Amino acid sequence: MIGVILAGGKSNRFGEEKLLYNVNGKALIAYTIERLLKSKSIEEVVIITLQERKDKFKDLGVRILIDKLEIGPIGGIYTALVKLGDVFIAAGDMPNINPEFVNYIIKEFHKFRPMACVPLWANGYLEPLHAAYSQEFLPVLENQIKKGEYMLGKAIRNAKTCYIQIESLPLEWRESLFNINTKRDLKKFKGASRE
Repeated sequence: MIGVILAGGKSNRFGEEKLLYNVNGKALIAYTIERLLKSKSIEEVVIITLQERKDKFKDLGVRILIDKLEIGPIGGIYTALVKLGDVFIAAGDMPNINPEFVNYIIKEFHKFRPMACVPLWANGYLEPLHAAYSQEFLPVLENQIKKGEYMLGKAIRNAKTCYIQIESLPLEWRESLFNINTKRDLKKFKGASRE
């Protein structure tokens, strides 16, 4: 399966270009790329970003596709499914991705053949940017996009979805879902130096 990193966000809370922020000599997004490639289920990693951001990621050694919709994550996932087929989606600011967790989600995806296979917390909160999606999810996305409804969670709940109960998984897999929003969050990133 192709691993897709969504890299269209503006990094407002971070205060500067978050995904290219240097952490121990590497761009933050480079950690996400490396962790995804460690998953035996991922054959290639592709970045999806906006046209004006494309050049920022050209030196990372991965293919880059353009999200022309510019409507947030739902547009990035739509672009991925149209151009690449079934995909595993991750956010670019998730540097602690656990390759075993990715393998598990993709295994469940192949077992149940849903439109989406998404981690779910007991409180109902979804983790849609650490999930597998089938091309069969496209009509659901198209329907919502046509209506101007860009909430990804709504599309997932309207689809044939396989939910993975996070609380029943190994504790160490949860770090996979950690994302960096502010510079303070870098302290919790295990790849960052502990100065």
